[in-house]
Amino acid sequence: MKPGNRFRLPQLPIAFSLVLCLSLIACGGSKPAGAPEPAAASAPVASASDFSSLPADPGPPPSIDSARALQYTRQIVAFGARPVGSANHSRLEEYIYAHLKGDLVVDDLFTADTPEGKFPVRNIVAKFPGTKDGIIVIAGHYDTNYPLRNTGYVGANDGGSSTALLLELANQLRGKKRDGYSVWLLWTDGEEALKQWTDTDSVYGARHLAELWQNDGTLKQIKAFLLADMIGDADLNIDRDAYSTPWLEDLVYQAATRLGYQSHFFGRQNAVGDDHAPFMQRGVPCADLIDFDYGYNNIFWHTPQDTVDKLSPQSMEIVGSVILETVRMLDSK
Repeated sequence: MKPGNRFRLPQLPIAFSLVLCLSLIACGGSKPAGAPEPAAASAPVASASDFSSLPADPGPPPSIDSARALQYTRQIVAFGARPVGSANHSRLEEYIYAHLKGDLVVDDLFTADTPEGKFPVRNIVAKFPGTKDGIIVIAGHYDTNYPLRNTGYVGANDGGSSTALLLELANQLRGKKRDGYSVWLLWTDGEEALKQWTDTDSVYGARHLAELWQNDGTLKQIKAFLLADMIGDADLNIDRDAYSTPWLEDLVYQAATRLGYQSHFFGRQNAVGDDHAPFMQRGVPCADLIDFDYGYNNIFWHTPQDTVDKLSPQSMEIVGSVILETVRMLDSK
């Protein structure tokens, strides 16, 4: 198992790997730190079959400006490494806020106590109100790996692509009346481990925000939590995550199929510790959209080779459009 902040099962056909996943977890040897345990749902339990009879949207299929999203990624990477506590991290926060000028934005700023000391951590939330009672959260992290901060690592895919995609989704949501649930775009901070991934040295921002939203009642309003991570890989293959909510993962696949992108989804079954874990633990329906095979045998992940030339605007188009179609399907029920 590679060191770092995400963990995966062998890349096997889905039907077999589901059985393997259950057997390995039962043996107690491969369940990743921070993986969610079953919890009572904070929102009504759904099934993907509840959405299978939805008619096709008569309007044009959802899409994003993928060239603009990739340009955002280039601009983000130009800051260099962006670990928590760094000057580049602060510059990126200013960059995000500049793109959200005029939107309803709130932040969750706190001090995280880590194995490397105390660090300021800031979650950024842009809120786009809808007419239905409930919230769909679309999330992605914007920090880069702290231990690699002096290696030339710039995190184009891991941190850069998710940050940029959310900025482009804000462009698609801005200035439009939503006839559906409110959509909250969430840039999480402190996703990366400061020293080595454990339950307490990982997903600092997500853990803090999940607790905050539990205490103030927000979690009960969340209908779905869609997480995007490492979604710019030119060779895009989104994994089916064993630690996400099955019906919501099924719905994502239905959305991909409607748009003709199903060949880029769920060819592998993985079990991924990520920013959705604290929300899964509290019963929020979650789906982690992640391509955790970045280069042959994941060779580019957490290395200085995670650069923009490995990314594709088409990959960002696929993931962005599938997320928007998933939101449209959720709105329809």
